[in-house]
Amino acid sequence: MLLGDLTTPALVVDPGTLQHNLTAMAEALPGERLRPHVKAHKCTSLALRQREAGHRSFTCATIRECEGMAAAGLGEDLLLANEVLDARRLGALVEAGARITLAVDSEETIAAATSGGVREVLIDVNVGLPRCGCAPPDAGRLADLARARGLAVRGVMGYEGHVVGLEETAERIAGCTASMEILLAAHEQVGGSLVSAGGTGTYAINTWASEIQAGTYVLMDTAYERLGLPFRQAVFVVATVISSTDGYAVADCGLKALGMDHGNPSIAGSEVWFCSDEHVTFAPAAPLGSRVFVLPAHLDPTLALHERLHLVEGLADVLSAGAPAKDAEVLDTWPIDLRGW
Repeated sequence: MLLGDLTTPALVVDPGTLQHNLTAMAEALPGERLRPHVKAHKCTSLALRQREAGHRSFTCATIRECEGMAAAGLGEDLLLANEVLDARRLGALVEAGARITLAVDSEETIAAATSGGVREVLIDVNVGLPRCGCAPPDAGRLADLARARGLAVRGVMGYEGHVVGLEETAERIAGCTASMEILLAAHEQVGGSLVSAGGTGTYAINTWASEIQAGTYVLMDTAYERLGLPFRQAVFVVATVISSTDGYAVADCGLKALGMDHGNPSIAGSEVWFCSDEHVTFAPAAPLGSRVFVLPAHLDPTLALHERLHLVEGLADVLSAGAPAKDAEVLDTWPIDLRGW
Protein backbone atom coordinates (compact mmCIF):
# COMPACT_ATOMS: atom_id res chain seq x y z
CA MET A 1 0.00 0.00 0.00
CA LEU A 2 1.15 3.54 -0.73
CA LEU A 3 0.35 6.68 1.18
CA GLY A 4 -1.78 7.76 -1.76
CA ASP A 5 -3.98 4.68 -1.25
CA LEU A 6 -5.04 5.69 2.26
CA THR A 7 -8.54 6.96 2.85
CA THR A 8 -8.24 10.36 4.47
CA PRO A 9 -8.19 11.60 7.14
CA ALA A 10 -5.60 9.04 8.27
CA LEU A 11 -3.02 8.91 11.05
CA VAL A 12 0.51 8.44 9.72
CA VAL A 13 3.74 7.98 11.66
CA ASP A 14 7.35 8.35 10.56
CA PRO A 15 9.10 5.19 11.86
CA GLY A 16 12.53 6.80 11.95
CA THR A 17 11.30 9.67 14.11
CA LEU A 18 9.41 7.25 16.34
CA GLN A 19 12.64 5.31 16.90
CA HIS A 20 14.53 8.53 17.62
CA ASN A 21 12.03 9.40 20.35
CA LEU A 22 12.14 5.91 21.87
CA THR A 23 15.94 5.96 21.95
CA ALA A 24 16.20 9.50 23.32
CA MET A 25 13.86 8.71 26.21
CA ALA A 26 15.51 5.36 26.95
CA GLU A 27 18.85 7.16 27.26
CA ALA A 28 17.39 9.88 29.48
CA LEU A 29 15.22 7.63 31.68
CA PRO A 30 16.31 4.00 31.34
CA GLY A 31 14.41 1.02 32.69
CA GLU A 32 12.36 1.64 35.81
CA ARG A 33 12.94 5.41 35.71
CA LEU A 34 10.13 5.67 33.14
CA ARG A 35 6.62 4.26 33.41
CA PRO A 36 5.24 5.23 29.95
CA HIS A 37 1.64 6.43 29.94
CA VAL A 38 -0.27 4.50 27.28
CA LYS A 39 -3.21 6.93 27.34
CA ALA A 40 -1.13 9.04 24.96
CA HIS A 41 -1.30 6.49 22.12
CA LYS A 42 -3.68 3.68 23.18
CA CYS A 43 -1.79 1.21 20.96
CA THR A 44 -0.33 -2.06 22.25
CA SER A 45 1.90 -2.39 19.18
CA LEU A 46 3.56 0.87 20.15
CA ALA A 47 3.73 -0.20 23.80
CA LEU A 48 5.63 -3.30 22.67
CA ARG A 49 8.18 -0.99 21.03
CA GLN A 50 8.47 0.89 24.33
CA ARG A 51 9.14 -2.40 26.11
CA GLU A 52 11.83 -3.21 23.54
CA ALA A 53 13.41 0.12 24.51
CA GLY A 54 13.71 -1.18 28.09
CA HIS A 55 10.51 0.09 29.72
CA ARG A 56 8.54 -2.79 31.19
CA SER A 57 6.15 -1.01 33.58
CA PHE A 58 3.33 1.12 32.21
CA THR A 59 0.80 3.72 33.30
CA CYS A 60 -2.85 3.43 32.25
CA ALA A 61 -5.77 5.83 32.53
CA THR A 62 -8.69 3.39 32.13
CA ILE A 63 -9.58 -0.15 33.08
CA ARG A 64 -9.92 -0.91 29.37
CA GLU A 65 -6.29 0.07 28.84
CA CYS A 66 -5.23 -2.27 31.65
CA GLU A 67 -7.23 -5.12 30.12
CA GLY A 68 -5.79 -4.56 26.66
CA MET A 69 -2.23 -4.29 27.91
CA ALA A 70 -2.56 -7.51 29.92
CA ALA A 71 -4.07 -9.33 26.93
CA ALA A 72 -1.08 -8.22 24.84
CA GLY A 73 1.36 -9.73 27.35
CA LEU A 74 2.24 -6.33 28.84
CA GLY A 75 0.79 -6.84 32.30
CA GLU A 76 4.06 -7.20 34.19
CA ASP A 77 3.53 -3.98 36.18
CA LEU A 78 0.55 -1.77 35.34
CA LEU A 79 -0.45 1.33 37.28
CA LEU A 80 -3.99 2.59 36.86
CA ALA A 81 -3.27 6.23 37.71
CA ASN A 82 -6.93 6.99 38.18
CA GLU A 83 -9.54 6.44 40.84
CA VAL A 84 -12.35 3.91 40.32
CA LEU A 85 -15.32 2.93 42.46
CA ASP A 86 -15.73 -0.53 40.92
CA ALA A 87 -12.45 -2.46 40.68
CA ARG A 88 -13.82 -5.93 39.93
CA ARG A 89 -12.47 -5.97 36.36
CA LEU A 90 -9.05 -5.09 37.74
CA GLY A 91 -9.32 -7.87 40.31
CA ALA A 92 -10.01 -10.32 37.48
CA LEU A 93 -6.75 -9.24 35.83
CA VAL A 94 -4.88 -9.79 39.10
CA GLU A 95 -6.35 -13.28 39.39
CA ALA A 96 -5.23 -13.97 35.82
CA GLY A 97 -1.63 -13.08 36.71
CA ALA A 98 -1.26 -9.37 35.90
CA ARG A 99 0.28 -7.01 38.42
CA ILE A 100 -2.11 -4.10 38.90
CA THR A 101 -1.52 -1.10 41.16
CA LEU A 102 -4.44 1.28 41.67
CA ALA A 103 -4.42 4.96 42.63
CA VAL A 104 -6.60 5.75 45.64
CA ASP A 105 -7.40 9.07 47.30
CA SER A 106 -10.30 8.35 49.68
CA GLU A 107 -11.81 5.78 51.99
CA GLU A 108 -14.28 4.89 49.23
CA THR A 109 -11.62 4.18 46.61
CA ILE A 110 -9.68 2.11 49.13
CA ALA A 111 -12.83 0.09 49.80
CA ALA A 112 -13.33 -0.37 46.06
CA ALA A 113 -9.78 -1.70 45.68
CA THR A 114 -10.28 -4.14 48.55
CA SER A 115 -13.67 -5.44 47.44
CA GLY A 116 -12.61 -5.59 43.80
CA GLY A 117 -9.62 -7.84 44.42
CA VAL A 118 -6.80 -5.36 43.85
CA ARG A 119 -3.87 -5.96 46.19
CA GLU A 120 -1.56 -2.98 45.65
CA VAL A 121 -2.21 0.77 45.69
CA LEU A 122 -0.54 4.16 45.47
CA ILE A 123 -1.84 7.07 47.52
CA ASP A 124 -2.75 9.79 45.01
CA VAL A 125 -1.90 13.24 46.35
CA ASN A 126 -3.10 16.61 45.07
CA VAL A 127 0.10 18.54 44.31
CA GLY A 128 -1.59 21.58 42.78
CA LEU A 129 -3.70 20.34 39.88
CA PRO A 130 -7.33 20.47 41.03
CA ARG A 131 -8.26 17.03 39.78
CA CYS A 132 -7.93 13.74 41.67
CA GLY A 133 -5.71 13.32 44.72
CA CYS A 134 -6.21 13.59 48.46
CA ALA A 135 -5.31 16.63 50.53
CA PRO A 136 -1.59 16.20 51.35
CA PRO A 137 -2.08 16.08 55.16
CA ASP A 138 -4.51 13.16 54.70
CA ALA A 139 -2.09 10.90 52.79
CA GLY A 140 -0.63 9.17 55.85
CA ARG A 141 -4.04 8.36 57.31
CA LEU A 142 -5.22 6.87 54.02
CA ALA A 143 -2.06 4.76 53.76
CA ASP A 144 -2.64 3.40 57.28
CA LEU A 145 -6.25 2.63 56.39
CA ALA A 146 -5.23 0.84 53.19
CA ARG A 147 -2.73 -1.32 55.04
CA ALA A 148 -5.32 -2.07 57.71
CA ARG A 149 -7.61 -3.30 54.93
CA GLY A 150 -4.91 -5.71 53.74
CA LEU A 151 -3.56 -3.66 50.82
CA ALA A 152 0.11 -3.18 50.03
CA VAL A 153 0.91 0.52 49.71
CA ARG A 154 3.69 0.93 47.15
CA GLY A 155 4.11 4.67 47.70
CA VAL A 156 2.61 7.90 46.39
CA MET A 157 1.79 9.56 43.10
CA GLY A 158 1.03 13.14 42.21
CA TYR A 159 0.70 14.76 38.82
CA GLU A 160 2.00 18.28 38.25
CA GLY A 161 -0.26 18.62 35.21
CA HIS A 162 -0.71 22.35 35.78
CA VAL A 163 3.04 22.73 35.25
CA VAL A 164 4.10 20.38 32.44
CA GLY A 165 2.99 22.66 29.59
CA LEU A 166 4.44 25.96 30.82
CA GLU A 167 6.58 27.37 28.02
CA GLU A 168 9.03 29.27 30.24
CA THR A 169 11.57 26.77 31.56
CA ALA A 170 12.14 28.69 34.77
CA GLU A 171 8.42 28.68 35.54
CA ARG A 172 8.23 24.96 34.80
CA ILE A 173 11.15 24.25 37.13
CA ALA A 174 9.68 26.38 39.92
CA GLY A 175 6.24 24.83 39.58
CA CYS A 176 7.61 21.30 39.49
CA THR A 177 9.77 21.96 42.54
CA ALA A 178 6.82 23.25 44.54
CA SER A 179 4.66 20.28 43.56
CA MET A 180 7.30 17.72 44.40
CA GLU A 181 7.96 19.30 47.79
CA ILE A 182 4.32 18.56 48.57
CA LEU A 183 4.56 15.01 47.24
CA LEU A 184 7.79 14.18 49.09
CA ALA A 185 6.31 15.45 52.36
CA ALA A 186 3.34 13.15 51.81
CA HIS A 187 5.67 10.28 50.95
CA GLU A 188 7.37 10.63 54.34
CA GLN A 189 4.01 9.89 55.94
CA VAL A 190 2.99 7.15 53.51
CA GLY A 191 6.20 5.18 52.96
CA GLY A 192 6.76 2.69 50.15
CA SER A 193 9.35 2.58 47.40
CA LEU A 194 7.56 4.55 44.67
CA VAL A 195 7.23 8.26 44.07
CA SER A 196 5.38 8.36 40.75
CA ALA A 197 4.88 11.68 38.96
CA GLY A 198 5.79 13.78 35.96
CA GLY A 199 5.02 14.00 32.28
CA THR A 200 6.73 14.78 29.00
CA GLY A 201 7.07 18.46 29.90
CA THR A 202 8.92 17.73 33.17
CA TYR A 203 10.65 14.43 32.39
CA ALA A 204 14.12 16.03 32.64
CA ILE A 205 13.21 18.49 35.39
CA ASN A 206 11.52 16.17 37.86
CA THR A 207 14.49 14.55 39.57
CA TRP A 208 12.53 13.91 42.77
CA ALA A 209 10.20 11.20 41.45
CA SER A 210 11.47 7.63 41.33
CA GLU A 211 9.51 7.10 38.10
CA ILE A 212 8.13 9.44 35.45
CA GLN A 213 4.74 8.88 33.77
CA ALA A 214 5.53 10.56 30.42
CA GLY A 215 3.53 9.51 27.35
CA THR A 216 3.41 12.16 24.62
CA TYR A 217 7.19 12.05 24.03
CA VAL A 218 6.86 8.99 21.82
CA LEU A 219 4.86 10.73 19.05
CA MET A 220 4.70 14.38 20.16
CA ASP A 221 2.29 17.23 19.40
CA THR A 222 2.59 20.95 18.79
CA ALA A 223 1.81 21.89 22.41
CA TYR A 224 4.91 20.07 23.69
CA GLU A 225 6.94 20.95 20.59
CA ARG A 226 6.96 24.57 21.77
CA LEU A 227 8.97 23.57 24.84
CA GLY A 228 12.13 22.77 22.87
CA LEU A 229 12.35 19.14 24.01
CA PRO A 230 14.64 16.66 22.22
CA PHE A 231 11.67 14.69 20.89
CA ARG A 232 10.41 15.20 17.34
CA GLN A 233 6.99 15.27 15.71
CA ALA A 234 6.38 11.68 14.55
CA VAL A 235 2.60 11.62 13.96
CA PHE A 236 0.44 13.56 11.52
CA VAL A 237 -3.09 13.43 10.22
CA VAL A 238 -2.85 13.25 6.43
CA ALA A 239 -5.76 14.95 4.66
CA THR A 240 -6.83 15.61 1.07
CA VAL A 241 -7.50 19.06 -0.32
CA ILE A 242 -11.13 18.91 -1.44
CA SER A 243 -11.75 22.58 -2.20
CA SER A 244 -9.49 25.45 -3.21
CA THR A 245 -10.19 29.01 -4.24
CA ASP A 246 -8.47 32.37 -4.29
CA GLY A 247 -6.35 32.58 -1.21
CA TYR A 248 -7.36 29.51 0.80
CA ALA A 249 -8.01 25.77 0.68
CA VAL A 250 -10.06 23.17 2.56
CA ALA A 251 -8.93 19.65 3.46
CA ASP A 252 -10.97 16.73 4.81
CA CYS A 253 -9.70 16.75 8.41
CA GLY A 254 -11.67 18.52 11.10
CA LEU A 255 -12.93 18.44 14.66
CA LYS A 256 -13.83 14.75 14.43
CA ALA A 257 -10.24 13.78 13.57
CA LEU A 258 -8.29 16.09 15.90
CA GLY A 259 -8.01 16.80 19.61
CA MET A 260 -8.82 20.51 19.75
CA ASP A 261 -8.59 21.39 23.45
CA HIS A 262 -5.08 22.83 22.94
CA GLY A 263 -6.14 24.93 20.00
CA ASN A 264 -5.90 24.68 16.23
CA PRO A 265 -3.64 22.16 14.51
CA SER A 266 -0.76 23.30 12.30
CA ILE A 267 0.14 22.78 8.64
CA ALA A 268 3.73 23.55 7.65
CA GLY A 269 3.96 26.57 5.38
CA SER A 270 0.30 27.47 5.88
CA GLU A 271 -1.89 29.41 8.26
CA VAL A 272 -4.76 27.38 9.70
CA TRP A 273 -7.85 29.59 9.88
CA PHE A 274 -10.28 27.25 11.64
CA CYS A 275 -11.61 23.69 11.86
CA SER A 276 -15.18 22.54 11.22
CA ASP A 277 -16.65 19.10 11.84
CA GLU A 278 -15.00 17.52 8.79
CA HIS A 279 -12.86 20.37 7.43
CA VAL A 280 -9.71 22.35 8.09
CA THR A 281 -9.53 25.70 6.30
CA PHE A 282 -6.08 27.15 5.68
CA ALA A 283 -4.16 29.61 3.54
CA PRO A 284 -2.72 29.89 0.96
CA ALA A 285 -4.62 27.84 -1.62
CA ALA A 286 -3.36 24.35 -2.54
CA PRO A 287 -3.95 22.07 -5.56
CA LEU A 288 -7.13 19.99 -5.47
CA GLY A 289 -6.37 16.40 -4.59
CA SER A 290 -3.02 17.17 -2.98
CA ARG A 291 -2.20 15.75 0.43
CA VAL A 292 -1.47 17.94 3.44
CA PHE A 293 0.01 16.85 6.75
CA VAL A 294 -1.82 18.23 9.76
CA LEU A 295 0.04 18.44 13.08
CA PRO A 296 -2.28 17.86 16.05
CA ALA A 297 -2.02 20.27 18.97
CA HIS A 298 -2.93 17.55 21.51
CA LEU A 299 -1.84 13.98 20.87
CA ASP A 300 -3.93 11.95 23.31
CA PRO A 301 -7.49 12.84 22.20
CA THR A 302 -6.38 12.84 18.54
CA LEU A 303 -5.20 9.22 18.71
CA ALA A 304 -8.40 8.19 20.51
CA LEU A 305 -10.45 9.40 17.52
CA HIS A 306 -8.78 7.02 15.06
CA GLU A 307 -9.00 3.24 14.69
CA ARG A 308 -5.47 2.72 13.36
CA LEU A 309 -2.17 4.39 12.58
CA HIS A 310 0.04 3.78 9.53
CA LEU A 311 3.84 3.63 9.55
CA VAL A 312 4.99 5.33 6.36
CA GLU A 313 8.52 4.86 5.03
CA GLY A 314 10.32 8.05 4.11
CA LEU A 315 7.66 10.26 5.62
CA ALA A 316 10.35 12.68 6.76
CA ASP A 317 11.45 13.06 3.12
CA VAL A 318 7.86 13.65 2.07
CA LEU A 319 7.47 16.35 4.70
CA SER A 320 10.62 18.09 3.51
CA ALA A 321 9.21 18.01 -0.06
CA GLY A 322 11.97 15.70 -1.20
CA ALA A 323 9.68 12.91 -2.42
CA PRO A 324 6.19 12.60 -3.96
CA ALA A 325 3.73 12.23 -1.10
CA LYS A 326 1.46 9.66 -2.72
CA ASP A 327 4.33 7.30 -3.56
CA ALA A 328 5.56 6.79 0.02
CA GLU A 329 5.17 3.17 1.12
CA VAL A 330 2.97 2.16 4.06
CA LEU A 331 5.17 -0.32 5.95
CA ASP A 332 2.69 -1.42 8.59
CA THR A 333 -0.68 -0.60 10.15
CA TRP A 334 -1.20 -0.77 13.90
CA PRO A 335 -4.66 -0.83 15.51
CA ILE A 336 -5.32 1.74 18.20
CA ASP A 337 -6.77 -1.10 20.20
CA LEU A 338 -7.06 0.46 23.66
CA ARG A 339 -9.78 2.93 22.64
CA GLY A 340 -13.10 2.98 24.47
CA TRP A 341 -14.01 1.94 28.00
